[in-house]
Amino acid sequence: MKYAIAVALLGVAGCMGEVPQSGAALYDAHCVSCHGTDGAGDGPEAAKLPHPPANLRGIAAANGGVFPADAVMARIYGHRGQEFTTAMPEFGPLMAGPTVPWTTAEGQLIETPATLVALTRYVAQLQDD
Repeated sequence: MKYAIAVALLGVAGCMGEVPQSGAALYDAHCVSCHGTDGAGDGPEAAKLPHPPANLRGIAAANGGVFPADAVMARIYGHRGQEFTTAMPEFGPLMAGPTVPWTTAEGQLIETPATLVALTRYVAQLQDD
């Protein structure tokens, strides 16, 4: 069943001209240089930044043990907020392509770029236990 769903999603994405990348591939391409391979904030470019990159491994711990996927997506996509003080680039323009339904923490269903969902799920996997 999972295989059939994956094939169907790839088929739909193929019709749209793009196949979403895996979260790991997206992370390797766009995040490792600053956040490091395991998300500790120790990538090869980290020391060159005006503010240290976040340690992605502790996001859930800093939020009472719950991974705040909606907030992580907003940060990755480029929603800055009023007190933005990091060198984190906006990745929204890179997230063009197929969308998938995402249910927010408040229960709202939103069409969301598949690449953004994949990358957020990958970052969730990096959390320290």
